[in-house]
Amino acid sequence: MQVEQITDSITYHGEGPVWFPREGVLHWVDMLAGDVLTLTSSGNVTRKHVGAIAAAVRPRRDGGAVIGVERGFALMDSAGEITTLPEVWSSKKIRMNEGGCDPDGRFYCGSMAYDQTPGAAKVFRLSPDGSVDIVLEGVTVSNGLEWGPDGTLAYYNDTATFSVSVFDYSLENGLHNRRTLTTIADSGRPDGLTVDAEGGIWTAIANQGAMHRYSPEGKLDQVINLPATKVTACTFGGANLDELYITTSREDLPEGEEPRAGALFHVEPGVKGMPTREFAG
Repeated sequence: MQVEQITDSITYHGEGPVWFPREGVLHWVDMLAGDVLTLTSSGNVTRKHVGAIAAAVRPRRDGGAVIGVERGFALMDSAGEITTLPEVWSSKKIRMNEGGCDPDGRFYCGSMAYDQTPGAAKVFRLSPDGSVDIVLEGVTVSNGLEWGPDGTLAYYNDTATFSVSVFDYSLENGLHNRRTLTTIADSGRPDGLTVDAEGGIWTAIANQGAMHRYSPEGKLDQVINLPATKVTACTFGGANLDELYITTSREDLPEGEEPRAGALFHVEPGVKGMPTREFAG
């Protein structure tokens, strides 16, 4: 399987790739720069600054995007105008980190302490009416969150646990019945994740330079090695959703070390993804 480098090392902390099907483009974030990046159909990359932190971005059903920002959420309309919603918390020690949408059109974003204080973070849910609920507490580094093909299971990474969790999900009960799907070997740190159309769970391993695919039963069945240690997240995209885009980071790397870190990569893994879940607000 050939890994292709799509961009130069253009992000300090690349994260959160997501395919916007109506635009036919890939978005991702340079998280600590507060920028949303766009890979256009011509192969060019544009940037839009959205705040101190750009944690996660997802499409809105009526156009535009919902964005996780430093201490809450923002909405971007189809013209690119951004409205930042009221802060969810006031502490400057905590920031948003990663998120995704559920099958019912609600947007989730999880947080982390800047110093990664154990248990200091939470996962928040933004509903289409603008209300915000806490859905998970006692988190350390909230990362990948995605639902399985039929929407009844959700997969989640709190990186500090070295494991991938699975929840049952319904509109009435939300995320519940959390259990461990798998523990990453050799103290691997799971970061962003996505789920393919066959129910396979793809997770970035942020300290091992690799993408792992796990079966719905938690068995490791595929490994993709990247030329950068800090592999951060992935998503399926392209017209047929058969292309896997992978982000990387060069956060805290010495100057000149790992020159390809911070680039966007691409691979064709032989399986398709699912359409991006959109925010209904």
